[in-house]
Amino acid sequence: MIKFGHIEYLFLLGLIPVLILFIFLFRRWKRKTSLKFTSENLQNKLYTRKSDIRENLKYILRILAVFFLILGLSNPKIGTNLEEVKRDGIEIIIALDLSNSMLCEDIKPNRLLRSKQAISELIDNLEGDRIGLVVFAGEAYTQLPITSDYSAAKMFLSTINTNTIKTQGTNLSSAIRKSVKSFNFENNFNKSIIIITDGEDHEEGALNEARLAAEKGIFIHTLSIGDKNGGPIPRTRDRGFKKDREGNIIVSTPHFSFLDTLAINGNGRNININNSEIGLKTLLKEVNNIEKKEISDMKFTNYSDRFQWFLFISLFLFLLDLSILNIKNNLIEKWIKK
Repeated sequence: MIKFGHIEYLFLLGLIPVLILFIFLFRRWKRKTSLKFTSENLQNKLYTRKSDIRENLKYILRILAVFFLILGLSNPKIGTNLEEVKRDGIEIIIALDLSNSMLCEDIKPNRLLRSKQAISELIDNLEGDRIGLVVFAGEAYTQLPITSDYSAAKMFLSTINTNTIKTQGTNLSSAIRKSVKSFNFENNFNKSIIIITDGEDHEEGALNEARLAAEKGIFIHTLSIGDKNGGPIPRTRDRGFKKDREGNIIVSTPHFSFLDTLAINGNGRNININNSEIGLKTLLKEVNNIEKKEISDMKFTNYSDRFQWFLFISLFLFLLDLSILNIKNNLIEKWIKK
């Protein structure tokens, strides 16, 4: 089993395609620039000993070296022993609203980022509980199945935004149904759904879905986000705000009263998380009031750092790149072309 000591460095792997594109454009620019001063025939004569194969090989080695360097920085760890770990906890599904109204900046930096900060802080304070992540707007999707891996939960959380779901709206009934389906009812662990939303433009049926979930023993807490006076919704393509057909700026106002009713129907409580410290303490108190039962998991232990392997490979590839000259070797060239 592999886990990463600094998993955030893996996002740097997104630079690899950028590096490949840069090399491609650089080589094309270099050739076009040289042709401005010499003809193609003269250029071929000047570079008779230049090896395109070796030049390409050097670029490949540099890309691979950067790849292994990034892996080394993320500090891969390998677990050597598989052991049964027992602890007390519950199963929690966090349902996060990704509708465009969550981009509203009535609280800083905006509703969505504030919600993600609150979820991250909640994960940091959990002990022994299993956690899953559902995202919703006009539709709902399971982003992360229930797991005990909090690092994975935070990694998935960091990648989501309002573009994750194309269908817009605030379909709370779909979010509750998808969250309920994410639980395994063959075990006897207590279960809770935490819905984070501004509650705006909600679809019908959410209250009934909350009652059905409560009948299955699931506790539903709603975390309301947004200022009571609301605010405009920024457009993602420019610095303006969304407008209606008459050209008026649309003001997004949270529906706190509805979220109160929804939580009551789900045997839970609505909590305002604009002030994350107070809201988080209240939420943790509610979660801890749910009876925890022994959860057993098979987990790898005795993790050992393996970053040095990847850094060594990266260094070796860099040195190999430096040792290769862009000069033809006829024997090697003939062997490669066969």
